[in-house]
Amino acid sequence: MKYILSLGAFIFLFSCTTSTINSKYTQIEYEAGACFGSCPIFKLTVNPDRTAVLEAEHFNFSKDFSKGEFSKPREGTFKTVLKETDYNKLASLLNDLDIKNLKDHYGTRNITDLPTSYLRINFADGTSKNIEDYGKQGSEKLKETYLFIEGLRHNQKWTKVK
Repeated sequence: MKYILSLGAFIFLFSCTTSTINSKYTQIEYEAGACFGSCPIFKLTVNPDRTAVLEAEHFNFSKDFSKGEFSKPREGTFKTVLKETDYNKLASLLNDLDIKNLKDHYGTRNITDLPTSYLRINFADGTSKNIEDYGKQGSEKLKETYLFIEGLRHNQKWTKVK
């Protein structure tokens, strides 16, 4: 029985480490900028071990818009380990984007009150891709990815560290 438990523990530990080794991404960073309203302002950084840091500025957790929001202190810095299914979904969305072949800039500045998103991806091969998207309308797949990432603020168990 002792050997079976030892074998089970070994297999469990080995399976946990292989998922991070196979990741194509060494870091995924998404930043959402301000608009002339109550757009959430934050930066979310995700590592291949599924650890994530959320630097929440304003409008991330409140449902009501307040003009005085900017006079309040920033909401804080939070940490979590993403649920494995959510990390895998994020990686799948990024894989479907064919990121390296996307443009570096999307959007037009003809409208002046839209938020800008920044998607920064560091790959395991040492390359990186930075996408700036004014209005968050780059493509349907990009919009889907943005919505998924923005949803992570609400469907994970975040612990405030600052």
